[in-house]
Order: sequence, then C-alpha cells, then structure tokens
Amino acid sequence: VQLQASGGGLVQAGGSLRLSCEASGRSFSYYVMGWFRQAPGKECEFVAAVDSGGVNLDNVDSAKGRFAISRDNIKNTVYLQMNSLKTEDTAVYYCAASGTLSGSSRLYPYWGQGTQVTVSS
Repeated sequence: VQLQASGGGLVQAGGSLRLSCEASGRSFSYYVMGWFRQAPGKECEFVAAVDSGGVNLDNVDSAKGRFAISRDNIKNTVYLQMNSLKTEDTAVYYCAASGTLSGSSRLYPYWGQGTQVTVSS
C-alpha cells in the first residue's frame, strides 16, 4: 500500500487543521491506519490509530481530546482532525499502515512521506 499525506501547514495556536492520508493499492479497509509525528530533535511519537472497524487507539498524552482520527473506507482515506493546536504540536506528521492496532511505530511497515504542521504562538 502507498500512502500520501496532505493537509499540513502553518496555523496559529488555538487553530485547527485536518490532515488527510490517501492510500493506493488494494485492501485499504484491511489495514490499521495510524498517525505519528516527529518534532525536531525528538523521537517519533504515536498520535492515534484506527482499525478497519473504526476502533480507535489514541495517545492520550499527546492528543488529550484535541485530536480525532477517522477513516473513510470508500475513499481509501484516513483523517486526523486537530483542534486547539499548541506550539508543541509542531512536527512532521506521518500516516502509516499496519496489520495490528498498536502505538508502536515498529509494527507499521508502510509509511507516507509526512506533512509539516507548524503552530505559531
């Protein structure tokens, strides 16, 4: 499966963005889709994931109710709605696909190219 993330950009603190990740290839609905992020000088951090049935796994520490993941199996797309953005949310956001609902990046063999999110104060 190939993944193409989009929707990043520059936003002021308190604003919102919706990231999209479109998958190509077969059997999108089979995969667990996840979002990760990596800020400069920091390790890759799990944000959220959703399985084929819509069951979510969220990183409570990073999202704290501000982020919501969803998927559209008809459009082969997974979304990350981000509200009440903070400067510490600045990072490159990556979508990834896995066969397992997990927060471990090691279990995601397929990755998109990343989209930059910059939150200004």
